[in-house]
Amino acid sequence: TTMQKEIAKAKKILHPNSRKITAIAKKSKKMLNRQKIKMAGTIKQNLIGEKIMWIQQNIVPDVCPYTAELTAELLLKYIGRNDEELEQIAIKHSVGGKRGRQHANREDIIRMTKKREQEEFDTCGIEIPDILNPVQYEMLRTWSGELRLLPNFKFRRFGKMHLKDMLQKVERQSKVAMNKSINCTKSCTRSQSSKDSKLKGSSSIENKEPTNNTLTENTTLNDCPMEVE
Repeated sequence: TTMQKEIAKAKKILHPNSRKITAIAKKSKKMLNRQKIKMAGTIKQNLIGEKIMWIQQNIVPDVCPYTAELTAELLLKYIGRNDEELEQIAIKHSVGGKRGRQHANREDIIRMTKKREQEEFDTCGIEIPDILNPVQYEMLRTWSGELRLLPNFKFRRFGKMHLKDMLQKVERQSKVAMNKSINCTKSCTRSQSSKDSKLKGSSSIENKEPTNNTLTENTTLNDCPMEVE
């Protein structure tokens, strides 16, 4: 590589403070920092990919759009995803004797991660794909696991209070819609009852009119004097 060639040339230079040695050291440090940043980006991308894969495998199928209540349940399950492993470590600690703390590092990492995620959920929220968006939900459901497709996802933070407010808003809207439906039903019932009453009234009037005519005719006949032969 270019760096190896530079170092090979620099072997002839004995003075450690020469400009050539300083330039090589600066270039080497720059390349090292670049590799560290690249590695950190790769690790972060892998962690995000693992999170999205877990979300994909644990969402309730055939529910679109996703609800605030289901999202809260999903995130609580995500926070406690390593609880079973903690239980296994605790069992090993109890029967392991002197070697009971051989998994201490793993246990500490899990507990710290769980504590951090719980704090995020209680405050600013945990960042996941926006599963309340039907388009994003469908994209997540059909994701093949390729990390190069991660930029296509729209991420959003979901916290406990935020999801609670969303759930209450949905409940209020549901109550309003239900009340409107009840009022509409009552109004329609009253309107129909009024129409039925009017129809009954007009029907009774029509039924009475022939009787009056008959009475009138009879009265007229009775009033007429009989002729005596």
